[in-house]
Amino acid sequence: MNERSPKRSFAARPTDPESWIKASDTPSARGSAEGGYSARLTIDVTSDLRGRIKIAAFQRGVTVADMLRELLAREFPTIEGDPS
Repeated sequence: MNERSPKRSFAARPTDPESWIKASDTPSARGSAEGGYSARLTIDVTSDLRGRIKIAAFQRGVTVADMLRELLAREFPTIEGDPS
């Protein structure tokens, strides 16, 4: 009864980390279909702020992700000559 199931769980670590790391360099179908987003940004916010962000996005009729992408693009515009 104490044996582990051979089935991998959702958060199981890869058996070969090198191939797992290299696999992240290949573009995903989802990323290319949605404008080429290639990185995920994680920030810690209070639950109160998270609620205000979600309400603002809902009132504007956009997703939180789209609203924050627009905000970040506006605050950090592409500088001519940057290798982005």
